[in-house]
Amino acid sequence: MTDLHRKTLVELAAGLRARRFSSVELVRAYLERIEASQATLNAFISITGESALRDAQAADAALAAGAAGPLTGVPIAHKDLFCTQGVRTSCGSRMLDNFVSPYDATVVAKLKAAGAITLGKTNMDEFAMGSSNETSYYGPVRNPWNTGMVPGGSSGGSAAAVAARLAPVATATDTGGSIRQPAALCGVTGIKPTYGRVSRYGMVAFASSLDQGGVLATTAMDAALVLREMAGFDSNDSTSVDVPVPDYVAGLEQPLAGLKVGLLKEFFDKGLERRTEKCIREALRVYESLGAVLSEVSLPSLPLSVPVYYVVAPAECSSNLARFDGVRFGHRCANPRDLQDLYRRSRGEGFGAEVKRRIMTGTYVLSAGYFDAYYLKAQRVRQLINADFIRAFQSVDVLMGPTTPTPAFAIGAKTSDPVTMYLNDIYTIGANLAGLPAASIPCGFVEGLPVGLQIVGPHFSEARVLAVAHAFQRDTDWHSRVPRDYA
Repeated sequence: MTDLHRKTLVELAAGLRARRFSSVELVRAYLERIEASQATLNAFISITGESALRDAQAADAALAAGAAGPLTGVPIAHKDLFCTQGVRTSCGSRMLDNFVSPYDATVVAKLKAAGAITLGKTNMDEFAMGSSNETSYYGPVRNPWNTGMVPGGSSGGSAAAVAARLAPVATATDTGGSIRQPAALCGVTGIKPTYGRVSRYGMVAFASSLDQGGVLATTAMDAALVLREMAGFDSNDSTSVDVPVPDYVAGLEQPLAGLKVGLLKEFFDKGLERRTEKCIREALRVYESLGAVLSEVSLPSLPLSVPVYYVVAPAECSSNLARFDGVRFGHRCANPRDLQDLYRRSRGEGFGAEVKRRIMTGTYVLSAGYFDAYYLKAQRVRQLINADFIRAFQSVDVLMGPTTPTPAFAIGAKTSDPVTMYLNDIYTIGANLAGLPAASIPCGFVEGLPVGLQIVGPHFSEARVLAVAHAFQRDTDWHSRVPRDYA
């Protein structure tokens, strides 16, 4: 069958259970697509073809025996910062180029238990630090809609893989928008759940109070199916929250009549590109036609989210990345003269420029003379941003606005100006600072490049966010568009 890649994850799972095709056929079809596209898109760091086909044979046996799980035989790709037993976990960095994980991250283990088959590990910005997937040690990922453009970051490899139908779904992580922003730029569906909803055990840390695992998929229904299997309390993760996980798939058909939607006033400002705004406004009219009630909402502290983030996140990364010192695992310099030389050269050689920039920034704001002036003040403003969201959700059910100010930009266009690059996350960071669930769904195109609509909900309202996204996708077909070269 040559059209398997055109099916959604839900359709593939149903087709496998009905024995219309085998898992071996399905996995082989996706592996062929990955190999054919790798030189152009560079979406993967590691491809696990042999083990995937072995697992597919086992999945076919389980399906034949009637012992299948919800995802048995379905292929999936993992962002290369989820530890995978026996497979390299590089985080897109030279520092971990030789690191083979001895265990599975909880997310990987849960999806494996549900029957999913790993195709490989997707490319990413180094240690998840970037908005364009240009900081990877393995080279940039390219956007399937236009290979001269970035796919977004840091989960750009996962987003490009799903957009080009190299995998029906991929795991991803979101620290300041790294699921939603690439979802928007690549025209796919991405959801970042509430902080603590998905275990961070085995997910290599960037900023511990912000990082959250999530899903990139073609549709909200596919994302709901995978998130249902990923989510849940994990005693191995001290940040995991013990809150029951609803059946996200069963909750998708909630009616929208009377849904109160708040339009984030601060997002529709002069920084929003005009044609992008037009796509967002048209999407909002669809919601009105479905019975939603729209009103403007202001979060006055939200414009401070970028400076707050770029104090808090580097501070946490400088602490988390201290473990990569050339002693225990990871890159080690050759012939160190002494311990100081070992530390300096191993870290100097192992980390790229953006990671070094953030480590230095974080070390500075945590230093004795500047802790109160920067880090403590940023944490106080973070609480103000959280309070703004809490007040907003007293009057509305969800918040909506653009995911990014513009469609995808050209590779190399912003690498020389870090501040301009950082501002690309201006609409996504707030949800991370407040720990809120948020999704991005495709809602139009500007000059052949996708535009994303962002949906933000109160804590632990993933079911509502997914239902709101699903309702839009039932009424439109933006999510079903495929880049011409990968159709």
